[in-house]
Amino acid sequence: MKPTVVLIGRPNVGKSTLFNRLTRTRAAIVADMPGLTRDRHYGHGRVGDRPYLVVDTGGLEPAADAGILAEMARQTRQAVDEADAVVFLVDARDGLTPHDRLIADELRRSGRPVTLVVNKAEGLPKAIVAAEFHELGLGEPWPISAAHGEGVRELMELVLAPLPLESAPAEEGTAPKIAVVGRPNAGKSTLVNSLLGAERVIAFDQPGTTRDSIHIDFEHAGRPYTLIDTAGLRRRGKVFEAVEKFSVIKTLQAIEEANVAVLVLDAKEGVSEQDAHIADFIVEAGRALVVAVNKWDALDAFGREHFKQAAARTLKFLDFARFHHISALAGTGVPALLRSIDEAYASAHAKLPTPQLTRILAAAVAAQAPPKGTMFRPKLRYAHQGGSNPPLIVIHGNALDQISDSYRRYLERTFRDAFKLRGTPLKVQFKGGHNPFATKKAPPLTPRQERKARRERRYGRKTFGRS
Repeated sequence: MKPTVVLIGRPNVGKSTLFNRLTRTRAAIVADMPGLTRDRHYGHGRVGDRPYLVVDTGGLEPAADAGILAEMARQTRQAVDEADAVVFLVDARDGLTPHDRLIADELRRSGRPVTLVVNKAEGLPKAIVAAEFHELGLGEPWPISAAHGEGVRELMELVLAPLPLESAPAEEGTAPKIAVVGRPNAGKSTLVNSLLGAERVIAFDQPGTTRDSIHIDFEHAGRPYTLIDTAGLRRRGKVFEAVEKFSVIKTLQAIEEANVAVLVLDAKEGVSEQDAHIADFIVEAGRALVVAVNKWDALDAFGREHFKQAAARTLKFLDFARFHHISALAGTGVPALLRSIDEAYASAHAKLPTPQLTRILAAAVAAQAPPKGTMFRPKLRYAHQGGSNPPLIVIHGNALDQISDSYRRYLERTFRDAFKLRGTPLKVQFKGGHNPFATKKAPPLTPRQERKARRERRYGRKTFGRS
């Protein structure tokens, strides 16, 4: 196992900036505003040949006993319990604060090895910057600049030195990535916690609780997965804060990165145009899709029937996806949801043999031939697979640029039904044949052929005898 290094500190001391520096990514949202990070955010770091896990946390408020700050503090304490080492960040510009003293007392009681780091020390005398933080009694303060990278490598070498080496190389990138997306307050974080069987992310009855995209590795029935909890997507006209705009970008990037997207709908709020926009983005990105209708237990029989009719009308283009009526809070319907995620992932990566594709294409054309575009009817000759996730079928033939969108959709449905592909969009691409004589020039005419051509142009083909 890789050693786990957890970043702790009060709000706005630079934890997310250091996290991005250590992971060499921009995974954590960074802005000059306290309280951006709320959930635990995991990433992979490396110093030389030593890999490790680094955990970004929300600002720790030891005195918080209710509300979102208490939830953030609980998440941070759970991260400390999992840590092999703790990096406690303080702010050189602000100096030692009473808040820092409270956090230091709590970390001292945790029993975890703590390294005291004085951030934002660029351009300042190191000895003077560190002097007042000796009062915390956590050892020698280590001045760095997370924004500029000053002292960061030496810091991590110091933190990792007493920790045991990783016993075996960890395999990365092999687990299906599942992005949980939807409107704010639809129950995405609650569903993530239900899938994990633990309170891994903050689930709070307040829109906008999740601001970042949180990647979480877990295992179910011996199979690894990576869950991505995302921020809620509101209509563009209602997004005003710069932080929320970054959250939207992170969510869209998570959809692009994922293998399967779980679209969470709020049964109590009904199906909205925004739900349709999110679903359309997922389909256009080519991601496999499962729809989870959350809070189903809150509706009576009339409400359920009304919701099904609205979903059939607004989301009719999702006929390939499975719909699950669940309660993330109670856990009902969640196991079946995970089975559909596996099915959608398998369909998105299915192998489609060329002979079988060509036979299905011939049967589809025999049942319903493509309509004539101009004077010629398109001729579809054979098909083969051109890619996966989503499956791409390439069809070769002549005059294929005249095929209509409706006939393309007919072929997509035919292939999807023939291979029993559920939960994934399927794309059909047409590739017309190449005319080898299109660019060749005719040889020059002989003098006799030129005289004959002039007579034909002047008198017509049959008004003269032999030349």
